[in-house]
Amino acid sequence: MARRLGQLETAALAYVQMRSMRTVTTGDVADALRITAKQERELLSRMMRAQLIARVRNGLYVFPPKLPLGGIWTPGEATAINILMTDARSRYQITGLAAFNRYGFDEQIPSRIEIYNEAMSGERNIGGVALTLIKVEPDRLGHTELARTTSRETPSGETLIYSSRVRALVDAVYDWTRFDSLPRAYDWIRRDLEAGRITASALATTAVRYGNAGTVRRIGALLEHMNVDERILRRLERAIAPSTAKIPSVPTRPTRGTLRRRWGVVANA
Repeated sequence: MARRLGQLETAALAYVQMRSMRTVTTGDVADALRITAKQERELLSRMMRAQLIARVRNGLYVFPPKLPLGGIWTPGEATAINILMTDARSRYQITGLAAFNRYGFDEQIPSRIEIYNEAMSGERNIGGVALTLIKVEPDRLGHTELARTTSRETPSGETLIYSSRVRALVDAVYDWTRFDSLPRAYDWIRRDLEAGRITASALATTAVRYGNAGTVRRIGALLEHMNVDERILRRLERAIAPSTAKIPSVPTRPTRGTLRRRWGVVANA
Protein backbone atom coordinates (compact mmCIF):
# COMPACT_ATOMS: atom_id res chain seq x y z
CA MET A 1 0.00 0.00 0.00
CA ALA A 2 1.37 3.42 -0.94
CA ARG A 3 2.10 5.67 2.01
CA ARG A 4 0.36 9.01 2.43
CA LEU A 5 2.77 11.90 2.14
CA GLY A 6 2.59 15.14 4.01
CA GLN A 7 2.02 18.40 2.18
CA LEU A 8 5.66 19.51 2.35
CA GLU A 9 6.98 16.08 1.30
CA THR A 10 4.63 16.07 -1.69
CA ALA A 11 5.64 19.61 -2.64
CA ALA A 12 9.36 18.84 -2.35
CA LEU A 13 9.09 15.73 -4.53
CA ALA A 14 6.98 17.58 -7.10
CA TYR A 15 9.45 20.47 -7.23
CA VAL A 16 12.44 18.21 -7.82
CA GLN A 17 10.71 15.90 -10.28
CA MET A 18 9.20 18.71 -12.38
CA ARG A 19 12.70 20.11 -12.86
CA SER A 20 14.28 16.69 -13.53
CA MET A 21 16.75 17.28 -10.73
CA ARG A 22 18.64 14.34 -9.25
CA THR A 23 20.19 16.14 -6.32
CA VAL A 24 19.23 18.88 -3.91
CA THR A 25 21.59 20.93 -1.79
CA THR A 26 20.77 22.73 1.44
CA GLY A 27 18.69 25.80 0.63
CA ASP A 28 17.14 24.56 -2.62
CA VAL A 29 13.96 23.26 -1.02
CA ALA A 30 13.69 26.16 1.42
CA ASP A 31 13.81 28.66 -1.44
CA ALA A 32 11.38 26.71 -3.62
CA LEU A 33 8.78 26.06 -0.91
CA ARG A 34 9.34 29.33 0.94
CA ILE A 35 10.05 27.66 4.25
CA THR A 36 12.70 28.41 6.85
CA ALA A 37 16.09 26.71 7.01
CA LYS A 38 14.96 24.89 10.16
CA GLN A 39 11.82 23.63 8.43
CA GLU A 40 13.90 22.48 5.49
CA ARG A 41 16.30 20.53 7.74
CA GLU A 42 13.38 18.84 9.50
CA LEU A 43 11.68 18.06 6.19
CA LEU A 44 14.79 16.50 4.63
CA SER A 45 15.45 14.51 7.81
CA ARG A 46 11.88 13.15 7.78
CA MET A 47 12.12 12.22 4.11
CA MET A 48 15.44 10.48 4.67
CA ARG A 49 14.14 8.48 7.65
CA ALA A 50 11.09 7.50 5.60
CA GLN A 51 13.41 6.28 2.78
CA LEU A 52 11.99 8.75 0.31
CA ILE A 53 15.42 10.30 -0.41
CA ALA A 54 19.05 9.46 0.41
CA ARG A 55 21.84 11.60 1.81
CA VAL A 56 25.07 11.69 -0.16
CA ARG A 57 26.82 13.89 2.41
CA ASN A 58 25.79 16.65 4.79
CA GLY A 59 23.90 19.18 2.70
CA LEU A 60 23.55 17.01 -0.44
CA TYR A 61 20.61 14.69 -1.07
CA VAL A 62 19.57 12.52 -3.99
CA PHE A 63 15.90 12.34 -4.93
CA PRO A 64 14.02 9.68 -6.92
CA PRO A 65 12.97 10.55 -10.48
CA LYS A 66 9.53 9.34 -9.43
CA LEU A 67 8.17 7.85 -6.24
CA PRO A 68 7.99 4.05 -6.50
CA LEU A 69 5.06 1.93 -5.33
CA GLY A 70 5.05 1.70 -1.58
CA GLY A 71 6.89 4.99 -1.28
CA ILE A 72 10.26 3.47 -0.30
CA TRP A 73 13.24 4.24 -2.53
CA THR A 74 16.98 3.88 -2.66
CA PRO A 75 19.30 5.03 -5.46
CA GLY A 76 20.95 2.43 -7.65
CA GLU A 77 24.64 1.75 -7.28
CA ALA A 78 25.58 3.72 -10.38
CA THR A 79 23.55 6.75 -9.31
CA ALA A 80 24.97 6.76 -5.78
CA ILE A 81 28.60 6.28 -6.84
CA ASN A 82 28.57 8.74 -9.72
CA ILE A 83 26.87 11.50 -7.72
CA LEU A 84 29.32 11.02 -4.84
CA MET A 85 32.40 11.03 -7.06
CA THR A 86 31.17 13.94 -9.17
CA ASP A 87 30.53 15.96 -6.03
CA ALA A 88 34.05 15.10 -4.78
CA ARG A 89 35.53 15.95 -8.23
CA SER A 90 37.34 12.66 -8.11
CA ARG A 91 38.17 9.92 -10.55
CA TYR A 92 37.40 6.43 -9.31
CA GLN A 93 37.31 2.77 -10.18
CA ILE A 94 35.50 -0.15 -8.58
CA THR A 95 37.85 -2.87 -7.41
CA GLY A 96 37.91 -5.67 -4.85
CA LEU A 97 35.05 -8.10 -4.36
CA ALA A 98 32.67 -6.32 -6.74
CA ALA A 99 35.25 -6.52 -9.54
CA PHE A 100 36.14 -10.13 -8.70
CA ASN A 101 32.47 -11.04 -8.89
CA ARG A 102 31.98 -9.12 -12.13
CA TYR A 103 34.73 -11.08 -13.87
CA GLY A 104 33.65 -14.43 -12.48
CA PHE A 105 36.66 -14.95 -10.23
CA ASP A 106 34.51 -15.22 -7.11
CA GLU A 107 30.81 -16.00 -6.79
CA GLN A 108 30.43 -14.13 -3.50
CA ILE A 109 28.07 -11.15 -3.74
CA PRO A 110 29.79 -8.29 -1.90
CA SER A 111 27.91 -6.47 0.83
CA ARG A 112 30.00 -3.34 0.19
CA ILE A 113 31.48 -1.92 -3.00
CA GLU A 114 35.18 -1.09 -2.73
CA ILE A 115 36.27 1.96 -4.67
CA TYR A 116 39.72 3.38 -5.37
CA ASN A 117 39.49 7.16 -5.67
CA GLU A 118 41.52 10.35 -5.24
CA ALA A 119 39.42 12.12 -2.62
CA MET A 120 38.35 10.15 0.44
CA SER A 121 38.62 7.04 2.58
CA GLY A 122 36.15 5.35 4.88
CA GLU A 123 32.77 3.72 4.76
CA ARG A 124 29.74 5.50 3.35
CA ASN A 125 26.12 4.46 2.96
CA ILE A 126 23.95 6.24 0.40
CA GLY A 127 20.47 4.84 0.85
CA GLY A 128 20.88 1.10 0.49
CA VAL A 129 24.23 1.35 -1.30
CA ALA A 130 27.15 0.50 1.01
CA LEU A 131 30.57 1.78 -0.11
CA THR A 132 34.13 1.34 1.13
CA LEU A 133 36.16 4.26 -0.18
CA ILE A 134 39.91 3.79 -0.58
CA LYS A 135 41.93 6.94 -1.24
CA VAL A 136 44.93 6.33 -3.51
CA GLU A 137 47.48 8.47 -5.28
CA PRO A 138 46.29 9.64 -8.72
CA ASP A 139 48.89 7.50 -10.51
CA ARG A 140 47.33 4.36 -9.02
CA LEU A 141 44.10 4.97 -10.94
CA GLY A 142 43.88 3.55 -14.42
CA HIS A 143 43.48 0.47 -16.62
CA THR A 144 39.71 0.52 -16.38
CA GLU A 145 36.66 -0.49 -18.34
CA LEU A 146 33.14 0.90 -18.44
CA ALA A 147 30.04 -1.04 -17.48
CA ARG A 148 26.60 0.21 -18.42
CA THR A 149 23.86 -0.52 -15.93
CA THR A 150 20.11 -0.27 -16.35
CA SER A 151 17.37 -0.16 -13.77
CA ARG A 152 13.79 0.97 -13.33
CA GLU A 153 15.23 4.25 -12.09
CA THR A 154 17.51 4.82 -15.11
CA PRO A 155 16.20 2.71 -18.02
CA SER A 156 18.60 4.40 -20.43
CA GLY A 157 21.51 3.20 -18.30
CA GLU A 158 24.35 4.72 -16.36
CA THR A 159 28.04 3.97 -16.57
CA LEU A 160 30.21 2.58 -13.80
CA ILE A 161 34.00 2.44 -13.95
CA TYR A 162 35.66 -0.83 -12.95
CA SER A 163 39.25 -1.95 -12.75
CA SER A 164 39.82 -3.93 -15.95
CA ARG A 165 40.05 -7.70 -15.77
CA VAL A 166 43.83 -7.77 -15.71
CA ARG A 167 44.00 -4.80 -13.33
CA ALA A 168 41.59 -6.56 -10.93
CA LEU A 169 43.97 -9.53 -10.84
CA VAL A 170 46.88 -7.23 -10.01
CA ASP A 171 44.73 -5.54 -7.35
CA ALA A 172 44.06 -8.98 -5.85
CA VAL A 173 47.80 -9.55 -5.37
CA TYR A 174 48.71 -5.96 -4.44
CA ASP A 175 45.86 -5.33 -1.98
CA TRP A 176 45.59 -8.86 -0.63
CA THR A 177 45.29 -7.73 3.00
CA ARG A 178 42.20 -5.64 2.24
CA PHE A 179 40.52 -8.12 -0.10
CA ASP A 180 41.65 -11.39 1.55
CA SER A 181 42.50 -12.54 -1.97
CA LEU A 182 45.66 -14.64 -1.62
CA PRO A 183 46.20 -17.44 -2.51
CA ARG A 184 42.97 -17.46 -4.55
CA ALA A 185 44.34 -14.77 -6.86
CA TYR A 186 47.04 -17.15 -8.12
CA ASP A 187 44.40 -19.64 -9.24
CA TRP A 188 42.45 -16.84 -10.94
CA ILE A 189 45.57 -15.75 -12.81
CA ARG A 190 46.44 -19.30 -13.86
CA ARG A 191 42.94 -19.96 -15.17
CA ASP A 192 42.75 -16.69 -17.08
CA LEU A 193 46.15 -17.23 -18.69
CA GLU A 194 45.35 -20.82 -19.65
CA ALA A 195 41.98 -19.78 -21.08
CA GLY A 196 43.52 -16.88 -23.02
CA ARG A 197 41.36 -14.27 -21.30
CA ILE A 198 44.48 -12.29 -20.41
CA THR A 199 48.08 -12.42 -21.61
CA ALA A 200 51.23 -12.76 -19.53
CA SER A 201 52.57 -9.63 -21.22
CA ALA A 202 49.53 -7.54 -20.20
CA LEU A 203 49.67 -8.91 -16.66
CA ALA A 204 53.36 -8.04 -16.35
CA THR A 205 52.88 -4.53 -17.73
CA THR A 206 49.97 -3.87 -15.38
CA ALA A 207 51.85 -5.27 -12.37
CA VAL A 208 54.80 -2.96 -13.04
CA ARG A 209 52.56 0.06 -13.60
CA TYR A 210 50.14 -0.37 -10.69
CA GLY A 211 51.77 -2.78 -8.28
CA ASN A 212 54.71 -2.56 -5.89
CA ALA A 213 57.86 -4.64 -5.44
CA GLY A 214 56.03 -7.39 -3.56
CA THR A 215 53.37 -7.58 -6.27
CA VAL A 216 55.96 -7.80 -9.04
CA ARG A 217 57.98 -10.44 -7.20
CA ARG A 218 54.95 -12.62 -6.46
CA ILE A 219 53.59 -12.38 -10.01
CA GLY A 220 57.09 -12.94 -11.43
CA ALA A 221 57.49 -16.12 -9.39
CA LEU A 222 54.10 -17.38 -10.56
CA LEU A 223 54.80 -16.64 -14.22
CA GLU A 224 58.23 -18.25 -14.05
CA HIS A 225 56.62 -21.37 -12.58
CA MET A 226 54.20 -21.31 -15.53
CA ASN A 227 57.14 -21.13 -17.98
CA VAL A 228 56.15 -17.90 -19.68
CA ASP A 229 58.38 -16.15 -22.18
CA GLU A 230 61.73 -15.15 -20.67
CA ARG A 231 61.41 -11.65 -22.12
CA ILE A 232 58.34 -11.05 -19.96
CA LEU A 233 60.20 -12.29 -16.87
CA ARG A 234 63.10 -9.96 -17.57
CA ARG A 235 60.69 -7.03 -17.88
CA LEU A 236 59.39 -7.79 -14.41
CA GLU A 237 62.89 -8.32 -13.06
CA ARG A 238 64.08 -4.92 -14.32
CA ALA A 239 61.23 -3.23 -12.41
CA ILE A 240 62.48 -4.26 -8.96
CA ALA A 241 65.70 -3.56 -7.09
CA PRO A 242 67.91 -6.54 -6.18
CA SER A 243 67.18 -7.79 -2.67
CA THR A 244 68.21 -10.64 -0.41
CA ALA A 245 64.99 -10.38 1.60
CA LYS A 246 62.59 -13.29 1.23
CA ILE A 247 58.82 -12.95 1.06
CA PRO A 248 56.18 -15.70 1.13
CA SER A 249 53.83 -16.14 -1.79
CA VAL A 250 50.99 -16.33 0.77
CA PRO A 251 51.81 -13.98 3.68
CA THR A 252 49.23 -15.51 6.03
CA ARG A 253 50.85 -18.96 5.95
CA PRO A 254 54.08 -20.24 7.50
CA THR A 255 57.14 -19.37 5.40
CA ARG A 256 57.98 -22.93 4.43
CA GLY A 257 58.38 -24.13 0.86
CA THR A 258 60.55 -23.93 -2.23
CA LEU A 259 62.50 -20.69 -2.60
CA ARG A 260 62.23 -19.16 -6.07
CA ARG A 261 65.61 -17.48 -5.87
CA ARG A 262 65.20 -15.16 -8.82
CA TRP A 263 62.32 -13.40 -7.03
CA GLY A 264 63.13 -14.11 -3.40
CA VAL A 265 59.68 -15.68 -3.03
CA VAL A 266 59.02 -18.71 -0.87
CA ALA A 267 56.38 -20.80 -2.64
CA ASN A 268 54.16 -21.68 0.31
CA ALA A 269 50.82 -21.56 -1.53
